[in-house]
Amino acid sequence: MGVLETILIVLETLCSVALIVVVLLQSGKEAGLSSTITGTSESYLSKNKKGGLDHALAVSTKWIAAAWVLLTLALSLV
Repeated sequence: MGVLETILIVLETLCSVALIVVVLLQSGKEAGLSSTITGTSESYLSKNKKGGLDHALAVSTKWIAAAWVLLTLALSLV
């Protein structure tokens, strides 16, 4: 096992752990149909309250997932 392969494996492991943590930190979206049945509705202001953290976590999930895919492809070529 070469040095490059070892570095890629370590990076992919770190990326995998980071992806798991970021996905688990995101808030659930389970209020869709149940809020329609029970009659609770969210106003525009209440929807955007958590937008900062949720948006940052969603963006970071996309970037970490893209990095994980690229690392996986690089490992398959090495």
